Amino acid sequence: MTSTSISTPSSRSITLATLPSRYAVARLLPQAAIPPWADGPGFVSISRSGEELSITCLQERVPEGVQADRGWVAFRFVGPFAFGETGIVLSVIRPLSENGIGIFVVSTFDGDHLLLAEADCERACTLLAGAGHRVLPLPG
Repeated sequence: MTSTSISTPSSRSITLATLPSRYAVARLLPQAAIPPWADGPGFVSISRSGEELSITCLQERVPEGVQADRGWVAFRFVGPFAFGETGIVLSVIRPLSENGIGIFVVSTFDGDHLLLAEADCERACTLLAGAGHRVLPLPG
């Protein structure tokens, strides 16, 4: 029997900036057109697969009657990070996952965004600080 060594991410401290407002993750049929309410101010992510059209945006824009999970707080990973740099997201989500906090991560070309249920935010921020990360509060 051989043993396998698993490399772990560096102990790099990541700064997360809290985004204003609350977010929703909406699910539409895979063939649905992108609705006009999807785009606008704030963080927006639109993804399509064979199973769904998924839209993450400010929850106030998602109409009643649209299947959506609401009440998410969004955080932006403050970079810059090299495109191929590894372990950045893992170092942030590991302490949350290991402590039973559900997460939703959206990656873009230039960065990553972490979404947490509003009810988990205080505990999550404590866990992140304990792991050496920094969460910036909303300005003002």
